[in-house]
Amino acid sequence: MRWMMFPAWLVIAVVGAAIASASSLIRPRGIKWFKRQRRPDWLKFEFAIPVVWMAVFICGGWSAYIVWKQTQSWWFMAGYIVLELLIVSYNPVMCNLQNLRVGTAIGGAGFVFGLVLALLVAQVDGKAFLLLLPFLLWSPVGTLITWQMTKLNPGQ
Repeated sequence: MRWMMFPAWLVIAVVGAAIASASSLIRPRGIKWFKRQRRPDWLKFEFAIPVVWMAVFICGGWSAYIVWKQTQSWWFMAGYIVLELLIVSYNPVMCNLQNLRVGTAIGGAGFVFGLVLALLVAQVDGKAFLLLLPFLLWSPVGTLITWQMTKLNPGQ
């Protein structure tokens, strides 16, 4: 196959970037709606959230590369793709539907799927597992923020 001429790290990076670009599929109405939602008082670091997610994606891609080099398993790669799709679907689905509960559900589903993937990855390589820890640590925080926003915005 022609695409196999490219290094695995490049293919993983391009696929990851292509999927991540789907997060820009938010209609302006959804963006305005989300900006109007009240946030928890303790959320003082919202400006840093995009940087956190960028680190999560980089670590996830690096983890996928390690697993690919060791297993050449399309099943694992499919798992990484599903996880990224869950992560990236959070903003456009929640904002376009204007529903914080949907965002909370997507966040929770992403964490559960990510945990299962991480446990499977741990059986392949410890470093690849550790690279999924940023997601496993951040995902519950993001989901908690969204869940608390549902309580602060009951009429949403």
